Parts: sequence; structure tokens; C-alpha cells
Amino acid sequence: MKTELTDVSSTQKEIKIEIDAATVKTAYNKVSQKYAKAVNVPGFRKGNAPLDVVRVRFRDEINNEVLQEIIPKAVSDAVEEHALQPLAEPQLHLENSESMKLNGSQPVSLHVHVEVMPEIPTPDYKGLELTRRVKPIEDGQIEDLISKRLGEQAALIPVENRKSQIGDTVIVDLEGTIEGETDAEPIRAEDLEIPIGDETIDQSFSENLAGLDADEEKEFTVVYPAEFSSAALAGKTVHYKAKVKSVGSMETPELNDEWAKSLDEGYESVDDLKTKLRADLETYGQSDADARVRNEAIAKFIEKHDFEIPNALIEVQARNLLNNFAQDMQQRGVDLNKVEKEFVQMAYNQMQTQAERDVRGAMLLEKVAELENVEVSDEEVADEIQKMADYYRATPDEIRSSLAQQQGGEENIKNNLRTRKAIEALITHAKVTEGEWVDENAVPSIESETAETENTEATDSEAVEATGESEKEKPAKKAKTVKSSGEKAPKKKSAAENE
Repeated sequence: MKTELTDVSSTQKEIKIEIDAATVKTAYNKVSQKYAKAVNVPGFRKGNAPLDVVRVRFRDEINNEVLQEIIPKAVSDAVEEHALQPLAEPQLHLENSESMKLNGSQPVSLHVHVEVMPEIPTPDYKGLELTRRVKPIEDGQIEDLISKRLGEQAALIPVENRKSQIGDTVIVDLEGTIEGETDAEPIRAEDLEIPIGDETIDQSFSENLAGLDADEEKEFTVVYPAEFSSAALAGKTVHYKAKVKSVGSMETPELNDEWAKSLDEGYESVDDLKTKLRADLETYGQSDADARVRNEAIAKFIEKHDFEIPNALIEVQARNLLNNFAQDMQQRGVDLNKVEKEFVQMAYNQMQTQAERDVRGAMLLEKVAELENVEVSDEEVADEIQKMADYYRATPDEIRSSLAQQQGGEENIKNNLRTRKAIEALITHAKVTEGEWVDENAVPSIESETAETENTEATDSEAVEATGESEKEKPAKKAKTVKSSGEKAPKKKSAAENE
């Protein structure tokens, strides 16, 4: 066998292969003999048909099997001969396939395209100029947090001797049937907690559930607009039957020192609560600023280095991003079977740009890890698994068991920790200066349009850490038990959307 390697590019290699006639003839005879013993030819007993007759009658089948006999081994030997490590299945192209003879009278020629990892140049990762910006605590932020805590502790107090009214909360059992869908299962929800008149509740429910007594029933119809938030209900007419089980009023605790102490979190007074909330916000602000610096470092590091990225890796990451996007859409109630193919293709095309960025960042950071002699110990992996166990409210053994069922398993954790250390090396060697906060979501004024802005993405550091790892590979988070007098009605959705 003769082979010749051509460097098409840093990631694309071509191997020209010529399989000698003797090898082809040996395979041709072997396959022909196998067919002669196994096939039935009219006019001959099985296994006794002349070999030439068999070769003519089963010409296509024999030729296909001869190719399967000689080509995979030839390609494998050629790849090994030139010490290539393909990232995907090599692409084969037979030469003169129409006139090619496989009886051993001539050699077989083909060329193979192989995609490989490029030789990454030594990156310039020291001296990045970064700006660290801490978001200031806004007026009213602490009061908003306290109001939220008060709202979380609001209690539903039953009301007596009057009907439900705006501002009350009713607990109902709900059943709905979709008009025109007689075979569909009814929409059912029990002990549904609906605050009447709340702006987060569909207006139809507030209008129909006001003016009712406990144990009273009400039937009403809701016509949902075509752009309704739930795809399952959008544009449909639903006939509801609601039974009010109780009517109550939400009473919020009084903001005082006794309430602060009742939180059992070590607060001595309302002032103490405010002081500690401010400290928490300041801590979060510092952590957020650090995260933004990391993202800026990765963005600038990637922009400094331009080299060819293997298409195979880009395609894998793009599919991961698309799968995550599809899962997110599904969780939002979108029927994926009804999504137009043109939209999916457009989303996929956009994700290829991000995928290339992710892969480039991962490759560069791996090179930094090599230059910095980064190592990850078993103890560090164990600590990370413990953190995952704490987050998912599971045991370390449960996390390890879940990881064992995933491709890569604990090795993925080790790789992610290695990437984090590489990012830390970027920051360690960078020139970081403190700067004023810039609100990226604010409408720019004439002055701010000319100001320096950050070119960062919120998910840069996460993307390069988890290239190739989809969300579904993570252990499932356990549901948190919540005790209440009823289920909360979903915001900006009808009560029926709980189904």
C-alpha cells in the first residue's frame, strides 16, 4: 500500500492511498469463495455453482463487500502511519469509482480527508488590561429585600360574613375543558391559591372569582389571545368550573424588632437586619465584579488569538447549545414539534458563532494550563463533589453515582477545575484597575456613547469551562418542600397553566 500525506490546512489533512492489486485480488477471491458456498443459483445445487457464474450474478454484492474488506483497514493503517488523531470519521472518496475493477487486475485508489487538532501557538496571556467595576447599592434596594421577606411571611387569614373581593386570596379547585377538543384530558388543579386583582393574575380569573362565598361554585369561559404566554392555551377557548374552598386575606407581619428577631437568623433588630443585608449586598457586588473581570479577561484573551478551529468540535458544541436552547423552550411550554425548521436552522447558525468562541477559549485555556503546570488533586475533585452535593441537596455518593452514568464522569469535573485554575492564571498575570460602574442596560447618553465600554459576555467563563457538557448531564436538583395553605397561582399566567 502506498500513501501520501498533504497538509490542506492546520486542521485538515488529506491522505492519498493506493491499495495494491495483489491485496485487492486476495480480498476478491476470498469474498467470491464465500458467496459461492452460501448462495443459491438456479440450475445448480447450493455451493456447486461455477465461481464465474457466481461472480457475474452477484457482481455488485461481491464488489461492495470487497470494498468493505480492504478500505477500512487501509484507512486505519494510513492514519496510524502518519500519526494522525482524527476528531471525526475520515471522509472517503474513491477515484474512478465508475470504471474501477475489483477483481485484482488493478490497484484501488482513494483519498481521505481527516480533521485533526491544530498546533496551538504559545498564547500571549500575560499583561491583559482589565477594569474591575463594582455595582453600587441602589437606594431602596435594602427596603425591597425587607418587603420581600415580609411578603414571604404573610399569612392567609380566613374572612367571615362576606363574599370575596379585590385584594382577597381564594383557594379553589379548578377544572377546565378546551372548546373543540372533546378527546383532550380536562385541565385540573386542586387547592390553587389565587390573589384576586393581583396584576400577576389573569384578569378573567379576578373578575369571575370576586363576589363568591366559601363552597360556592362558578362557571365561566376564558378566550385566550393567540400570543398568550402558554403555547398549550394560546388562541384557545376554555370553559372553567371553579369551586371556592375558602376566602382569606393576606396579612403581612409588622416591620419591627420583634419580627426581625423572629427570623432566627441572629438579627437583634431591624437596624441590625439592614446592616447585615447591606453587607450581603456588598459581598455579592464584589463577587459579581470578580466574575465580570474573569469574563472580560477571557473575551480579550480570545480576541488576541486567531487560529483555525476544527469544524468537528464547533459542530459538537453548537449541538450542545441548541439542545440546551430546546430544553429551555420546552420548559417554557413551547411544543417543539410545532417549531418551524427555518427557525431551528437560524438558531443553529447563530449558535455556531458562539460555539466557535467557546471552543477557541477552551483550547487556549488548556494551553495556559500546560504552561502554568496546572494540576488538580483528588482532594480538590472530592471538595467539588461535596459542593455539588450541598447544592443539589444530595449525598456525595449520589453525585458520584450520577456522574458514573455520564460520559466523562468525574473526569469532566477535573477538567473544569483545571480550566478554572487557568482562568485564575489569566487574572494573576493581568493588569487590573478599579473603575466606575457602567450600567450596560441603561440607554446611553451622548456623553456615555463615547465612554469606554466592556466587551464581555456573562457566560464566557461558564462556556469555556463546560464545552461539550450539556445541562442535562448534571444531576437532577431535588425539589424543595414548601408548606403553605395552597399552591401559588403562576405569575402572568392563568391558573390553568399549572397543568
